[in-house]
Amino acid sequence: MIWVLVGIGLFAAVILWLSRFCYRMAFYSLNEKEQDLYTIPPGKQYEAVADQILELIHEVDQLSYELVSITARDGLHLVGRYYHFKDNAPVQILFHGYRSNGRREFSGNNRIAAELGFNAIVVDERAHGKSGGHTITFGIKERYDCLAWAQYAAQRFGPDIPIILTGVSMGAATVLMASSLPLPKNVAAIIADCPYSSPGEIIRKVSTDVKLPPTLAYPFVVIGALVFGRFKLWETSPVEAVRRTRIPILLIHGDDDRFVPCEMSSKIYAACTSAAELVIFPGAGHALSYFTDTELYLKTVRDFLKLYGVLH
Repeated sequence: MIWVLVGIGLFAAVILWLSRFCYRMAFYSLNEKEQDLYTIPPGKQYEAVADQILELIHEVDQLSYELVSITARDGLHLVGRYYHFKDNAPVQILFHGYRSNGRREFSGNNRIAAELGFNAIVVDERAHGKSGGHTITFGIKERYDCLAWAQYAAQRFGPDIPIILTGVSMGAATVLMASSLPLPKNVAAIIADCPYSSPGEIIRKVSTDVKLPPTLAYPFVVIGALVFGRFKLWETSPVEAVRRTRIPILLIHGDDDRFVPCEMSSKIYAACTSAAELVIFPGAGHALSYFTDTELYLKTVRDFLKLYGVLH
């Protein structure tokens, strides 16, 4: 009997060790210092537009901003940068991607905000930048941070100022997952650039990319999230959330996205019960649609916001 108990104990210990390893790899962030703003992701797709990206990052880095902060519902200190371009203008709240930097990813969107006469809050998501926390939850907890930022903007700028929630990659999934929450009524539109359809699907896809069999690895990822991250990876998804939203949604995706497949946006679009539009950018890689065709990107955003009354 004792050897049976020892065996069970060793088996449980192995499961916990593997789950903790998966948690550390997928969800844990030291967040000891802010990521270098001028570090461009590796790969030929990014190298091809690196000069454009660096030019826009430099432009953003010269802008004056107000450091703003809120408290998340679980007590984390969350930080963002508020860029003021015009009095009494719509406010765009921008959420970056996984292990990334908002000022780099939204360098193009900040220029769009300035050109359209919007003000912008560029958020440091939890476990990133100046915000607190050490666990990235792929949008599960971040969606409530999005709700808190929208409530902050509605209170600060007033109930008549339109709010646009915008995200890239994990940030795009975050704003979509937030779409079914009780957002302020002046949240007028959501723009989601290259979102994944669910946390589970993107984790399984990335597992395949790194030659880990998803059927073997994914259970340990789920246990790691639950035991060490204290969140349920299956709790919701963009596909589930957009089935219960009233907010107009613009989906943007590059058809040469090698990280988050373009088909994931198509799946989200098919599930939308609110007004929705899906625009696919030929030849664009992950989060590179703006740089692949800047003119079309700006026109797409402008036309969508005009259609739903945010722009006149």
